[in-house]
Amino acid sequence: MIIFLAMNKLGMIFIVLVYITSPVWGQCNAEEKVKVCAPSPDSGYTLIKSFEIDGLGGNKSEIKYSYVFTKGTQYLINICGEGENSTDGVVVTLFDKYRNQVATNLVDGVALQKISYPCTATGIYYITYSFVNSVHYCAGSTIGFKRST
Repeated sequence: MIIFLAMNKLGMIFIVLVYITSPVWGQCNAEEKVKVCAPSPDSGYTLIKSFEIDGLGGNKSEIKYSYVFTKGTQYLINICGEGENSTDGVVVTLFDKYRNQVATNLVDGVALQKISYPCTATGIYYITYSFVNSVHYCAGSTIGFKRST
């Protein structure tokens, strides 16, 4: 009986040590996703801002940012989730300074990987990232710009 209890305690200590020293599974590496999300040089867009979208495994339902957009500029927002050409259910919604929705990547229930927005008024724009049927709750996002012609 004493041997059994001693082995049981050793087993518990071993399990705790393995748990503490092992890497955290399912941790969001949004920084890596941002790196692959920049607009290609061939697109004509210049990268101006990147965002790490970490939904904390589903514990965070929305992530909000703001950015000043300039009239006469075309903006491209890319979303890079888990896997190639995937948003992993990350939905981006763009609001103008009056909080009116002006663009979203959610079209017919599908979250597209990028949206383009031709800015018609200079001001602060609000960018909201939310999760619809997401598995990993993790993505990177970038904003690129080019002057409208």
